[in-house]
Amino acid sequence: MKKLLRRLDERGVLWATLNRPERRNAVDYDMMDEFEQLIHEIKHLPHVKALVITGAGDAFCAGGDLQQFHALRTTEEAYPMLQRMGTVLYDLMLLPVPTIALLNGTAVGGGCEIASACDYRFAAHTATVGFVQGNLAITTGWGGAAMLLEKVRHDEAMTLLCSARRFTAHDAKDLGFIQEVFLDDVMLSCDKWIEEMLIPRAEVLRAYKESAARRWEATGLRERMVQEIRQCAQLWEGEAHHEAVAAFFRR
Repeated sequence: MKKLLRRLDERGVLWATLNRPERRNAVDYDMMDEFEQLIHEIKHLPHVKALVITGAGDAFCAGGDLQQFHALRTTEEAYPMLQRMGTVLYDLMLLPVPTIALLNGTAVGGGCEIASACDYRFAAHTATVGFVQGNLAITTGWGGAAMLLEKVRHDEAMTLLCSARRFTAHDAKDLGFIQEVFLDDVMLSCDKWIEEMLIPRAEVLRAYKESAARRWEATGLRERMVQEIRQCAQLWEGEAHHEAVAAFFRR
């Protein structure tokens, strides 16, 4: 079963759906494989003019799959996984087309990091979002803090990160993380927004996005993300993290 479903519409908008609803669309190694393939293909498909990422079922993404990743105990074991997904999100952030995270439901932990890599974040009015990694005694592990600090004001980013709490879609909009909250069908609402806002041809949209990508490259975003990932890997092997994960599984 595909864990990242795709549909390319007649306008050149690619709709990608995280497809592990039984695990609240948590990211595992197979989904990383499909993310890498998707990004590679979009880079080489000039007729694609935008990417929308959403989730199957009632969640956007619950972050990394703890059932798969809890076996990683040390810094040396955790770092390759964290670094690999960090590379995926760096490539997503610099993808040469406008990108939209369509939060159809809950986005927590790494789910918010995926959303941070996108140019736009839209949410259902029932969605909740939270950089909750601090509750597991770790930081954002895929470079999410560095990306978030590029997208919202410093104090807003610090509130989202340091509180480690969940916010309603409307509160997240007030903090600058969400651009639009949809009261009606999120897919139709997003489709309407695309119809009204992404007017130019694909090559024009790509040129604008490449201007943004050049800025992020010039400011050393990649290295800042790598440093952040290394910090998370160091915290990963701490007893506080392993105790928090054990408590999570006992719930």
